[in-house]
Amino acid sequence: MKLLMASPSGAAHPVDNVTEVTTPARTVLERFPAGSPRGSWPAEEFAAARRNEGLPAEVVMDLADDAFLVVIPGGDA
Repeated sequence: MKLLMASPSGAAHPVDNVTEVTTPARTVLERFPAGSPRGSWPAEEFAAARRNEGLPAEVVMDLADDAFLVVIPGGDA
């Protein structure tokens, strides 16, 4: 399996000799069920409201729990 890393420009570059992959610490602000009739919209609206408050909120998908998460970087909310 060949790993690719996306650069800030969005281009994918091969990565050799990867021994460990770490996930940056994130704080989950809110969870929204993925099965909602409105899909990710509630999570996107919540994240937009947090961004308007100055937080760098983003929406990610938790595949294991089938939920959209609104997260911010770092370990503390």
